[in-house]
Formats: sequence, structure tokens, C-alpha cells
Amino acid sequence: MKSSKALFTLGLALACAAITFSLAVRAQAQTFTSLYSFCTETGCPDGAGPFGTMVQGTDGDIYGITQSGGSSGSGTFFKFTTAGALTTLYNFCPSSPCTDGATPFGGLVLATDGDFYGVTYEGGNVYGYGTVFKITAAGKLTLLHTFEGTDGEGPQAALVQANNGNFYGTTFRGGAYGEGTVFEITSSGTFRTLHSFCASSGCPDGSGPNGLTLAANGNLYGTTYTGGESSCKTSETNGTFFELTPTGTLTTLAVFCAPTGYLPASAVVQAADGNFYGTTLAGGDGSKVVYGTVYEMTSSGSITSLHSFCLETGCTDGKTPTALTLGTDGNFYGITTGGGANSGKGTIFEITPAGALTTLYTFNSTNGNYTDGSSPAGPMLLDTNGTFYGLTQLGGKTASGTIFSLSTGLGPFVKTIPASGAAGKSVTILGTNLTGATTVSFDGIAATFKVVSATEITTTVPSGTSSGTVMVTTSSGTKLSSNVAFQVP
Repeated sequence: MKSSKALFTLGLALACAAITFSLAVRAQAQTFTSLYSFCTETGCPDGAGPFGTMVQGTDGDIYGITQSGGSSGSGTFFKFTTAGALTTLYNFCPSSPCTDGATPFGGLVLATDGDFYGVTYEGGNVYGYGTVFKITAAGKLTLLHTFEGTDGEGPQAALVQANNGNFYGTTFRGGAYGEGTVFEITSSGTFRTLHSFCASSGCPDGSGPNGLTLAANGNLYGTTYTGGESSCKTSETNGTFFELTPTGTLTTLAVFCAPTGYLPASAVVQAADGNFYGTTLAGGDGSKVVYGTVYEMTSSGSITSLHSFCLETGCTDGKTPTALTLGTDGNFYGITTGGGANSGKGTIFEITPAGALTTLYTFNSTNGNYTDGSSPAGPMLLDTNGTFYGLTQLGGKTASGTIFSLSTGLGPFVKTIPASGAAGKSVTILGTNLTGATTVSFDGIAATFKVVSATEITTTVPSGTSSGTVMVTTSSGTKLSSNVAFQVP
């Protein structure tokens, strides 16, 4: 089932690892735990090669996908408890010709209706160009769209749900000019292509888009892997940074160049300062070609390189970083797919908005076996219990990938679904130990609410509130703040 294009994309993080400071001392200890190894049974019924964004469900469990394995070898949808128990909920491509899709990719998004939405890189009717699907926490899948090429091909990034309730995503290839698209789709499957990349010679708007981020202003921001009209002093011009309105107006804001990093391959993260933070797979350190960067980008397209990887012998800080996760402390947490001390196979790092990087963990071999995993895939999930959970594509007991956790001392918090809304808007609050909660407030304004379970509260945005922190007071008197400010238009 795997096409040559699929194999290229599936191995993107691994292949780019072949593109040819003193670290801060952290005050608190980190606890790394390898929780699960995939494919420990014949035939890999639990899947293999996990990849993309895992998400926390309203039940407090974690949900994710694997690219391969399962009953048909085409990937799975799974549930995972923080105690380490995995349940396979759905096997993709149960019968030819894989109308439900094959090779799920990019991860999942938890929508306001409580279901999960995602994409497959392949499969879907006769074209095999991928699908968009909805799936419940019980594993009931609904096919929403099959790509036919002219509307896109090979989606490989997680969807985002915008303030209008619709979902937005990208395809890496296809569209009117064959270089990828941005699309919009409703929860019922109404689909439209918003932008096809590379309409003009040289692809000034970029090619190969790889994910979107919903910003506080309600617009979407993203990057393309290659393309961009050259504004660099060298020939290394690969990738763009763009803004997209929900109605489909795209503006190219910046072009990536070698000195600050190029080949961006993941969605950006917006911080409290309003700027965007992301990674590139190559470039950095001025004139040197090194193994990627962490960068800061303003909403107007001004870029600053915060860290260039692999400047020291042995790449002790890692190489070829992927997507970042914003911590409740305001710092960013990410992974590199390769490098690390003592011939490591990837790292986990923390970096401040000012660019101070700390390597938190290195995936290393024990007697030639990477039992803790190798080639980690980002971004990590920051659970509302304050612990990070992540995936490795390889390694583990059978070299088929792992699930791991990393505790860095961050405390519990609450998360809102959605992250914005006007007065009267229904909101779900995710958290831990919420049973018996006594108050809920939006920017200091009390809200009516219902405790559904220890991990879920339903509420509505109160009148008179403005953008700010959502606060929940638990039965013990502990005040849990939201990880990002709730936006009120």
C-alpha cells in the first residue's frame, strides 16, 4: 500500500536527519519513563510506527495513531492511559480498496463535539490520495472526505478547528498546481479548497505546506517545506511563513534562508507575547550549514534564530528538531529526531523564549538496543496533570516505536475546548481531580458550570468577560489556571 511518495513523507523526520553552548543547568530533576513498546505480539495488532500529535480526551485518557501495523498493516487508532495500558480502538483499511483511508498521519484534534478528527496520507476510494475522518472515543469512524488530487493529495498534518467551528488543514501535494493546498471542511464533510500553492513560477507562496496554527486574532498561520521567492543572500531558499484568513486569503509573510534555518517541517506555536515559535530541519548559525534551528517569528514575518543545533562535536544537543510544545512555565519543549551525547538517537529539550536551551533527555543504546525508543516524533502532549507524553517512531522492545512520559516539575492546569468564544459560548474544560470543583471563572468573572467527571467540566462564557485566564477552584481549594489565555472576540 505504501507508495514511494508515502515512504518519503513517512520517513521525513528520519531522512532529514541525514542533511548534512553550553547547556543550562536545570534546577529540578526530570523523570523519563518508557511506558509502552509497540508490536510486541506477532503481526503488530497494536500498531507500529506511532507518529503525530497525541491528544487528551474528555475522559482523561490519551488518544493517538500509528502509521502501520494493526489487523491490515495500514495503521491504528488507539487509547492509552497514563498508567500505561493501551487499547486499539480502530484498524484502518479493513478491506480493499481502503475507502476509510490508510496510513493515518499528523495526529488528531479533539473537537468541540467531543470527537476526534484526523487525516490519512493514503487510501480513500480509488485514488488513494488520503482522507479526512471523524472518530469517536469508542472507535466509530466516519469518512468525511476523500482526496482526488485536484483538491489535494497526501495530507500529513493535524487539523485545527477555528472559531467558526470548521476544520482547516493542509495537503503536502496535489491541488491545482501539484504543490499542496489549504482546505476547509465542516464536521459533516462539506469541503472546499482555499488555496493551491505554486501558481506562479518559482513558487513565491511556497510548496509543501505542513500544518496550521490558530492564532489569537482568529487567523491561521503556517509554513511550507520548500519554495518561496528568493530574498536570501545565498541560494538556500526553502520554505515560507504565511497567514491565512478563514475565508481563504493567503499572505506570504517571510521566506526561510540558510543563516536562520530552512526547511520548516511542522506547525508553529504562538506564545503569550503574540509571536510564533517553530523549528527548521536544516541551516542555522550564520554561514554554517548545520542541523536545524529553533526560531521566533513575528506576525509580520520578522525571524530570529534562537538556537542552531549540532555546533558541538557529536551533536550533543541533538539534530533535526521537530515541532514544539508550549509549557505552562512559558518555555518551549521539543524533540530532535537524531543526535545527542554518546551516539544518541534523538533528544528532548527545553528552550526559553530568549534561546537558552537545556537538553533534558537523550535516547541512547543499551547493549546495542534502544529500548527507550529512538527517533522521537513531535510534538509532545502536555497533559493537564503537568506531564509530557510523547512518541518514538522506532526503538522499544521490537524497534517499532514507543510511548514515553517526561515529568519536568510542571504542575497541573486546565485546558479549554475551544480556546476562544463570545459570551454564551459552550466550553469544555479538561483537567484532573475536578470532582467537587467549587468555582469556575473567565478573567475573574464567575461562570455557571457542571462537573461531568473528574476530568471534565462543561460551562458557558459569562457575560462581561474579556480575554484572560480561565480558573477552576477544586474541592481542596487548589486553583488551576488555563495553560493559555481564553480569547473573547
